[in-house]
Amino acid sequence: MIIEFSPEEEMLREQVRKFAKEKVLPLTAKVEETENVGPQLVKLIGEQGLYSMFVPEEYGGVGVKVVNICICREELCKVSGQADLAFTYGGLGTYGITYAGNEHQKRKYLTKVVKGEMVGAFALTEPCAGSDVAAMRTTARREGDYYVLNGEKIFITFSDVAKFWLTFAKTDPSKGRKGISMFIVDVPTLGVEMKRFPILAGLPEINLVFTDCKVPKENLVGKEGDGWDIALGATLNTFRITVGAAALGMAEAAFEEAYHYAQKREAFGQPIGHFQAIQFKLADMATEIEAARWLVYRAAYLRDKGAPRLLKMASMAKLFASEVAWRVTDEAVQIHGGYGLCKEFKVERLFREARMVRIYEGTSEIQRLTIARELMKRGLEI
Repeated sequence: MIIEFSPEEEMLREQVRKFAKEKVLPLTAKVEETENVGPQLVKLIGEQGLYSMFVPEEYGGVGVKVVNICICREELCKVSGQADLAFTYGGLGTYGITYAGNEHQKRKYLTKVVKGEMVGAFALTEPCAGSDVAAMRTTARREGDYYVLNGEKIFITFSDVAKFWLTFAKTDPSKGRKGISMFIVDVPTLGVEMKRFPILAGLPEINLVFTDCKVPKENLVGKEGDGWDIALGATLNTFRITVGAAALGMAEAAFEEAYHYAQKREAFGQPIGHFQAIQFKLADMATEIEAARWLVYRAAYLRDKGAPRLLKMASMAKLFASEVAWRVTDEAVQIHGGYGLCKEFKVERLFREARMVRIYEGTSEIQRLTIARELMKRGLEI
């Protein structure tokens, strides 16, 4: 299937590319891992109108189109991981409301997200429930007009910038995954403690500890027991495609850095790009990037067309693109030699960031498991 970008999509790419260069880069170039400029980025992205693509038209947006989200993530990741997070959580942190929220919830939150007045965070993962979501231990007990939440969430990215957290908890632990529900926890709320801890790349991650945290019953999204479908069936199966686009952007940025470095770095009397060993590395990098691009955008195209049984394609896109990003950034560091280990060189940061995309929103192992299960169910159908 040949996928061609429409004139509108090409225009969006140029718009985001210009925005990233002129607005994002000056803000993030020197503070990428030392200072959280998330609030400033949310404001800039809102002013640029990019959050509109996470919001249906009736609430001020342009409608959710995965191809457009992929274009934005690809271009932003070439410049700034922080900017990609600030953009993504306008969607990942709100899609549960778009998908299953009632009219009041959509009016209250989505109309503000579209303007960049707020973004959400996605509080799903727990210390003992990462890939195995059904093993979550956070509970929500109904008491009159409130649900009382107790438990812990881990790796809740951007939760210190978010104005609300889409939080998953078991309203009926005896039902396993069918007992999971989703709640909107407004910030600030009593009974929640945030704990920060540093990780391999980017800003510190955050744990949320809920201790008798009271959430109004009106903040339940959908019905009790809908949480699994909202989290896995809707949100992650949509956004893991866009993780592939983010990985693609990282790989492209690393390739460009390596390509230009190979033209100017000399060894044995000539640029290292003249040596076949380096040329073969660049050839493999370029080929894998091109293959990842087609797989990611094909999955996004099928998602926007409402194609059935998209789980396999979404997992393939996320798996392949994230593995490509890892291999390409690794080779980019190798081409830079010792300089590739220095923090003032962009490839050092890209190498660490690319390592992360093989884990979040479903590890590579989980993606392979998902693909294999779909193959066993449906055979070789495409």
